[in-house]
Amino acid sequence: MGIVVGIDIGGSTTKIAGFQGETMLQPVQISANNAIASLFGAFGKFLYDNHLDLQDIEQVNLTGVGSNSVAQPIYGLPTYKVDEFTANGVGGGYFAEGSEEFMVVSMGTGTSFVRVKDKIPTHLGGIGIGGGTIIGLSKMILNTSDIDKIQEMAAEGRVGNIDLRIGDISNEPLPGLNLEITASNFGKASSRATCEDKAAGIVHMVLETICQTAVLISQGTDLKDFVLIGNLTNFPEIAHICEMIKTMYPDIHVIVPEDGEYATAVGAALAEHSCLRQIEG
Repeated sequence: MGIVVGIDIGGSTTKIAGFQGETMLQPVQISANNAIASLFGAFGKFLYDNHLDLQDIEQVNLTGVGSNSVAQPIYGLPTYKVDEFTANGVGGGYFAEGSEEFMVVSMGTGTSFVRVKDKIPTHLGGIGIGGGTIIGLSKMILNTSDIDKIQEMAAEGRVGNIDLRIGDISNEPLPGLNLEITASNFGKASSRATCEDKAAGIVHMVLETICQTAVLISQGTDLKDFVLIGNLTNFPEIAHICEMIKTMYPDIHVIVPEDGEYATAVGAALAEHSCLRQIEG
């Protein structure tokens, strides 16, 4: 059986995942300034890392904003495009632990929210806060746009030196809000805060805003399960933030899957044929 490959061509990063039958192969991601260069770089690395030849590939499915730049089949292989929100929904479903209804929170440069019910994805909307926000604020405040450096600094900082918490303004928990809940992001920042504290504040603000927005969008619906995908799932702070939000909304279930950064590429690979548009040679 040939291998079906899904490629998510983003604004700065291209991710690729492939399946041989039901078995997921080793996924790959690379960064490049040019969408076409990153596409072929990721494709070549995927073949190399998985010890594959070009003839092992049966089909290529593309998604992401950069896929608009692709106008011809990849290496002459059957090549299709799939809507990004569909890919998010299908990819989130792969990691959804059997849930029949859930929200996929795709944390990329910005963030999109996709509801999946009975395997049908519906785009609920999005916000302009995500990895791009972390990089942009860090460039202005910390003089770095290196995401690995930002993550390292945030891990060493203390967000309690930046954010104003309920415990800073009240001796007793408020209804539904314990003392650790954020009252105001950056509400306690001072000139004495270290660069590491500032990095922690930036990361915490973005991740907390995304998760809070997802839960607030779900209010008035039956949605209780949330699947977080995208590169921001690699920040260790996400686990603490999810636990904090669950203290306010005990009924929710948040899934942060391993390899969640590849979920959109996974969804592209697994998308049903009716969702695909073929690129003609």
